[in-house]
Amino acid sequence: MHDLVATTALGGSEPRVDTVGSVTCTEVPGVALASVAARRGKETQAQKAMAKMIGAPAPEVQRFTGDQVIAFWSGPDQWMIEAPFDSHEDLADQVKAIFGDTASVTEQTDAWARFDLQGDGINAVLELLCQLDLRRFEPGYAARGSIHHIGCFALCRGTDHVSLYGPRSSAGSLHHAIITAMRSAH
Repeated sequence: MHDLVATTALGGSEPRVDTVGSVTCTEVPGVALASVAARRGKETQAQKAMAKMIGAPAPEVQRFTGDQVIAFWSGPDQWMIEAPFDSHEDLADQVKAIFGDTASVTEQTDAWARFDLQGDGINAVLELLCQLDLRRFEPGYAARGSIHHIGCFALCRGTDHVSLYGPRSSAGSLHHAIITAMRSAH
């Protein structure tokens, strides 16, 4: 059984890329994820560990921060940590080593699918997809909400670049919703 081939969340051997008008949707499979929840009474120590992990203070509510390894807020004293899979295949173990007993860490890499939207018409697409406060949607902003009845995270990476995370089991439905909104916006 040495002939197994990894597939993307949409079932392809290569990431799916769709362009409609000025917006491109790209499936991004090369991401490692881990969730972190500070343990009761150890919130301050967990925040210090987070700063060590990402090289920046732990992100506040509706924010993400970091450079190569980033963290985004997912709830009170809870974060998701994202890193390139190629250099962080064992991300959860790396996170556990830094956080020790200050937080509970769970491997999330294969649980989520990421789609990046890029282009000038992103806001029109997002208005059709979800209820984000686009007045606050600036680089570094992270929001938790729903898209097409699917619980998702949205990270604003730039004025024309947004990452959307949804459950891998719903990747096809999320992709369909994104493409439908892209077509409706143009």
